[in-house]
Amino acid sequence: MKFDVIVVGAGLAGLVATAEIADGGKKVLLLDQEPESSLGGQAWWSFGGLFLIDSPEQRRMGIKDSKELAWQDWLGTAGFDRENDEDYWARKWAESYVDFAAGEKREWLRKLGVRFFPVVGWAERGGYLAEGHGNSVPRFHIVWGTGPGLVEPFEQRVREHMKNGLVDYRPRHRVDELKVSNGTIVGAIGSVLAPDDVKRGEKSSRDVVWSFEYDAEAVVVTSGGIGANFELIRKNWPSRLGNPPENMISGVPHHVDGRMLSITEKAGGRIVNRDRMWHYTEGIKNWDSIWPHHGIRILPGPSSIWLDAEGNRFPAPNFPGYDTLGTLETIMKTGYDYSWFILTEKIIEKEFALSGSEQNPDLTGKSIKKLLSRVLPGPPSPVKAFMDNGEDFVVSKNLDELVVGMNKLTGTDLIDIFKLRRQLEARDREMDNTFTKDLQIAALRVARNYRGDKLIRAAKPHKILDPKNGPLIAVRLNILSRKTLGGLQTDLSGRVLGIDGEPVPGLYAAGEVSGFGGGGVHGYRALEGTFLGGCLFSGRVVGRSVVESLGTLKKSIKVNH
Repeated sequence: MKFDVIVVGAGLAGLVATAEIADGGKKVLLLDQEPESSLGGQAWWSFGGLFLIDSPEQRRMGIKDSKELAWQDWLGTAGFDRENDEDYWARKWAESYVDFAAGEKREWLRKLGVRFFPVVGWAERGGYLAEGHGNSVPRFHIVWGTGPGLVEPFEQRVREHMKNGLVDYRPRHRVDELKVSNGTIVGAIGSVLAPDDVKRGEKSSRDVVWSFEYDAEAVVVTSGGIGANFELIRKNWPSRLGNPPENMISGVPHHVDGRMLSITEKAGGRIVNRDRMWHYTEGIKNWDSIWPHHGIRILPGPSSIWLDAEGNRFPAPNFPGYDTLGTLETIMKTGYDYSWFILTEKIIEKEFALSGSEQNPDLTGKSIKKLLSRVLPGPPSPVKAFMDNGEDFVVSKNLDELVVGMNKLTGTDLIDIFKLRRQLEARDREMDNTFTKDLQIAALRVARNYRGDKLIRAAKPHKILDPKNGPLIAVRLNILSRKTLGGLQTDLSGRVLGIDGEPVPGLYAAGEVSGFGGGGVHGYRALEGTFLGGCLFSGRVVGRSVVESLGTLKKSIKVNH
């Protein structure tokens, strides 16, 4: 059976590309190894954060943003240093993406029915100089409906094309090989996996019941990264981040295995920036797991005290929410693969949010009533569930009991009560004035100058050891795997390039498998809200360029005849 295009992977980038190609009148075969219950991939599980520049939401919150400021932040964060080779196309993609985020991105999504929560989040704040890493201003726009709300319009477009015959979606079809003829990609070969009625995100079987071989004029790879493949993560782990963690938890479902990277490389595609990756340091084990080693990321406000495994407070700028990879490097170089937050009930009730659509039923369900309950005393219900059931939480009425609980949890005596008390008392003394030499307290006060943080994300400054601020809480933080920042190198049309730098005929890639564009649009670090956005942008670019290419090809063929 012949199709115009085969798209491999039914995550967000695959859905966007498929919708765009079918909109152009081309017939698409959409293949995915998972059951239909997992349509939408990782994006469905996400918090739904998108990076926008100078948006109406920002302006209403008093934020002054510009494309120039955002590009300054992007360059300071990415640190591109391979511009004659691996970063050549990545930087071009970055510049194009920033133009998109400052331009038509929001209006394009609004026309599809996507709406945003009015308070803009301030993620990945950096903590360095103006030209260094981090967002100078809040840019994290939460989709009303979170990940499912973002996936929905593209799924609807694909399903409409399934009805009109332009899209043939086949779940449980795992691609094992790209078909090559005279250096051109002409189709896909693979295995039909046994039907499996597992729920979304659960591990599905790999039992093979049949094989398949399909031809097409182009193949688009949108299969995601390596986030659940701990072996591959450790193999590619960069020495600059210390030794790879012995223990990790997974922020993505089991099927995010990276198989298509090596399969596409074997077919002639070039993988670049293998050593660039994005893993979170604030992971907690899910007490109600869906996939193997299931972890959830805490989205912290700026007040929690961050300690290493031996109870030493991290130096600036290793504060909650400031520099993910900088803190990851600091943690791994301690010789341990976990760390601690120390906080109060007043902090947790205002500053703790959990990443993921399932951990935010109010935003995901678009419920104003549930959303308003967040202003009530006490932590949000999903956070309270982790406090009650999660193995990484210790809650005590005084510091002595807290330390006993922390050491019991790790089976060590690494936390010394006297050292911890000294550090917390020193910090608390800095609260007596509105000015301070403690840079975390200074950062907290800066955060509260932003209306959004003062409303919902940054607790009123207070003393940790003051009993009136509620029981003390310690949270063990694990390394949480998440994103692949490198990948298949692509030009600005999304064509996969070979070792010689030339496009591999018939081969395209979008989403995480391509480093969200160009083989690593983020460089070394990400500004957050740019992973989903990278899937949207690269999927759209590839879909439209494939339609244009096939139109030119068919016209050329017609003339030749």
